[in-house]
Amino acid sequence: MSGFPWDAAMRFGLGVLRLPPDAFWRMTPRELAMAHEGVVGRRAGPLRRVEFEGLMGRFPD
Repeated sequence: MSGFPWDAAMRFGLGVLRLPPDAFWRMTPRELAMAHEGVVGRRAGPLRRVEFEGLMGRFPD
């Protein structure tokens, strides 16, 4: 089971956005995703059925 991609999130927030650590840790995942969309210029599409089922299998609660 893999967890949240903290390494990638920290590289983006601290390295690309150059946020100070306290600002990074106060961000919500949604805020970080919107910042990523602003830099990359696109939003990830909806989950495909197979991706959704995979998540349900990994996180059944």
